[in-house]
Amino acid sequence: MSEEQNEQNIKDIHKIRQEQLARGRIIVRTSAIGIAVNILLAAFKGAVGLTTNSIAILLDAVNNLSDALSSVITVAGAKLAGRKPDWKHPFGHGRYEYFSAMIIAAIVFYAGLTSLWESVKKIIEPEMATYTPISLLILTVAIVVKIQLGRYAKRQGFLAESDALEASGADAMFDALLSLSVLVTAFIYIGTGISLEAYVGAIISIFILKAGIDMMRKTLNDLLGERPDPELVRKIRAIIIEEPEVHGAYDLMLNNYGPDRNYASVHIDLPDTMTVEQADRLTRRLHDRIFLATGVRLMGVTVYSYNTNDPKAIEIRKDVYKIMMKHRDHLLQVHGFYVDRKKKEMRFDIVVKFGTNIPEMIELLEKEVKEAYPDYDILIDPDMDISALGINR
Repeated sequence: MSEEQNEQNIKDIHKIRQEQLARGRIIVRTSAIGIAVNILLAAFKGAVGLTTNSIAILLDAVNNLSDALSSVITVAGAKLAGRKPDWKHPFGHGRYEYFSAMIIAAIVFYAGLTSLWESVKKIIEPEMATYTPISLLILTVAIVVKIQLGRYAKRQGFLAESDALEASGADAMFDALLSLSVLVTAFIYIGTGISLEAYVGAIISIFILKAGIDMMRKTLNDLLGERPDPELVRKIRAIIIEEPEVHGAYDLMLNNYGPDRNYASVHIDLPDTMTVEQADRLTRRLHDRIFLATGVRLMGVTVYSYNTNDPKAIEIRKDVYKIMMKHRDHLLQVHGFYVDRKKKEMRFDIVVKFGTNIPEMIELLEKEVKEAYPDYDILIDPDMDISALGINR
């Protein structure tokens, strides 16, 4: 890597870090706006609900207060997530944002559950509301404000890659829908004398419940860890195998410690003629290239060596692959193959499907390879299909 290219990489990495700092500022600013707007809306709706005797408007006011609380939690989560790594948490505190998103999802779910309960009570024991032009105007303004706030929060959440902000934005849009339903039923009641607000409130509550469940499911997947994004996997693999020395890339493992905190390890096939210095230069180059292209930090590279100057060893590899392919119902891949004919040693990795009895499979494969090559010591290392990375170049 040239000195000029190295300087450019340093500048690009600094730029990425500045963008990560800007992300925290976006979250705090957007959440602060949400807190102020929701408190004002809650105050106005609460006054309207009390004067009109509308349970739906009062519930809407309470929902605005829960939104303000959600924004407070979002800010707290962002602040905690932005804390620097320490001795106990060397990968930082980024997952606090996932916990804050889970709390917000729980608040949305609880708001939906409460709204449903109150709506059902209103269906059983109806109470007539008294709407005024001022109350209808305030509801209309609240709907417009909520829609704009929801769109703004979702847009900023997308830019900042913040699940908590996107969840707050989605919640605001549902609140606007809830207020709209209240406004529509108010006009129907004024025009016909038929009160539908309790029924509409029950339907909207079900949608809010579903939104809360969906938010919980998404955040829970982030906390538990899920299969990496296939597009990201393909991008990382493409960068790795662009290097002419790399024969194959396998066993990519991505660990997420919060938004913009992705760490990876990978296994690569390199010629058995490469020196340690050459391998070191290669892995450092891969680290910089992958980070600049994806934001993922390549923390570990395990090297497999493959036979390059021994035609007989290459024949053995092809023969063993044929044996492995008889078990395609359970095996996805064979890689990292190396044979030392002088020491009579053979080693390779297999990728097995989920649900496969690994000890039994290894015992069977060792037996079959041993029958073909009885003089060899055989070592088979099993891997799981974590990221679907591993197609030979």
